[in-house]
Amino acid sequence: MNRKKMLSQIEATALFDVIVIGGGASGLGTALDSTLRGYKTLLLEKDDFAKGTSSRSTKLAHGGVRYLKQGDVGMVREALRERGLMKENAPHLVHDQKFIVPVYDWWDAPLYTTGLKVYDVMAGSLGLGKSEMISKEKTLRHIPNLSEEGLIGGVRYYDGQFDDARLAVTLAQTISDFEGTLLNYAEVVGLEKDELNKVDGVRFIDSETGTEHIVKGTTVVNATGVFVDQILTMDDENHEPVVSPSQGVHIILDKEFLKGASSIMVPRTSDGRVLFAVPWYDKIVVGTTDTPLDSIDAEPRALEEEIEFILKTAGQYLQKAPKRSDVRSVFAGLRPLVKKQEVETKNISRSHKILVNKSSLITIVGGKWTTYRQMAEDAVDTIEKVAHLPPVKCITRDLLLHGYKQGADRLDVRSVYGNDLPKIEALISEAPKLGVEIHPELPYRFADVFWGVKHEMARTVEDILARRTRSLLLNASASIEAAPEVAKMMAGILGKDEAWVDNQIEEYTALAKGYIC
Repeated sequence: MNRKKMLSQIEATALFDVIVIGGGASGLGTALDSTLRGYKTLLLEKDDFAKGTSSRSTKLAHGGVRYLKQGDVGMVREALRERGLMKENAPHLVHDQKFIVPVYDWWDAPLYTTGLKVYDVMAGSLGLGKSEMISKEKTLRHIPNLSEEGLIGGVRYYDGQFDDARLAVTLAQTISDFEGTLLNYAEVVGLEKDELNKVDGVRFIDSETGTEHIVKGTTVVNATGVFVDQILTMDDENHEPVVSPSQGVHIILDKEFLKGASSIMVPRTSDGRVLFAVPWYDKIVVGTTDTPLDSIDAEPRALEEEIEFILKTAGQYLQKAPKRSDVRSVFAGLRPLVKKQEVETKNISRSHKILVNKSSLITIVGGKWTTYRQMAEDAVDTIEKVAHLPPVKCITRDLLLHGYKQGADRLDVRSVYGNDLPKIEALISEAPKLGVEIHPELPYRFADVFWGVKHEMARTVEDILARRTRSLLLNASASIEAAPEVAKMMAGILGKDEAWVDNQIEEYTALAKGYIC
């Protein structure tokens, strides 16, 4: 991917078939499906790909056990199927993950076992493993530092785990591989309409130059997640909001807090939320909260009460209770839940909806990472109906994504490059300095920085440290210390001056401090 080339493609195209606004999971999925069906497709993202919710998840590709309890069988079945397809199409990014539900009440054992058996049946041939009740002794072998007091045993089941931001980058690369056009740091500031008041294009500003562009498109898709209402208001100033945002917070701890290879899933905490503690590279992710919000921000911050809730609840299930000083990073993400009046967000389904305005603007609302491909298929099917196009078969179910590689070492953070990794290693052979780690406490090398800028359209230090690598989440403090050298290397590649370097260091430091507990 090359940003200059992408801009040239935009300027050379008089009319796109499909313009997608938003570079998160749903937008990237839609742009990929549209491109593969042969439509000339453009995706525009105001910040960086997956800058928002799509890089701030629990890192789980899962059916949603709690939605089974709510009776949302259709969504769970769909998510379980999509979970299996994610693993088949991107095995270098999506892995099986063993979960243990600790049982401290005799009444819970048959309840959880039966529910998870249903989960297995619904997954069918795409299942990842059979669930079963296990003894107290076996539970403690899987989770050696689990609190033993009152422990009866556990229920073991399987779900999926992935690296969200890296999957987003992989989708972007796959779009580029198939001649789709996509551009980050391109903020849509207005919708173009024809004489019948139908949307037929967009106006966007290239944030790097300040230049405004007008691009025409037969259909426009609003896939901006929690920000869909902003685009809908551009279309109709009297628009009623359709999204009810909810904030989820996670903390990152060292692996010592969860020594086994299994994850913990607590289905019912003190306030009804689900808590996960999941191994992720050489750390663990613990979360999540579910806090309704009245307003949204591009850089959401964890609330003090959310951090305290996670620490307190995790301490009830881990033999070693984590303290604030143990937290390597804390991050918040916003969920674009479909708006329902007077309903708690933890009880709102994550099912997606496709809306079509009178202006023919198409909007994707709701959904979650696991079902991104199905959301995209539904969106492109809708595009064909709205634009009166002859249906073209969707082929994303069997599409092997960029970098596809089986047998990747899931513990190696660089395995996410898949078949691109040998190319990165070749860079190090040619220039050994690229093999130096960016920081003693981070597992990335300067070759990864070089690759992110040259081949993955990274434009800022944040792009590299937050999403092309996961340095910000793995160790926020160490990432701040790594920022100056990363900025200097990027400046050399991008042709930037010292003022740019200083500004990047300052901006990244301010952002990353918000991830330190």
